[in-house]
Amino acid sequence: MFLNRLSFFVKKTTSRFEEGEIMPIVVNIDVMMAKRKISAGELAERIGITPANLSILKNNKAKAIRFSTLEKLCEALDCQPSDILEYVKE
Repeated sequence: MFLNRLSFFVKKTTSRFEEGEIMPIVVNIDVMMAKRKISAGELAERIGITPANLSILKNNKAKAIRFSTLEKLCEALDCQPSDILEYVKE
């Protein structure tokens, strides 16, 4: 079964990068949700965020994620942060 990977782009903020340069981060929340057979509504409820905020994370609209939210995602999906977020060098 083919599972889609979402590309999530955030601006690089350290001084070693050019202004406006982007860094690709692949967000695999959908992949982990499919593997664990959990709906977005159920996951949102388990981690204590709104379905709208979970959608923002899943659909590449978030500019950041709190470590506490990442921790709750990992707990609810029984995974490691690297299962959810992946850096792909350009």
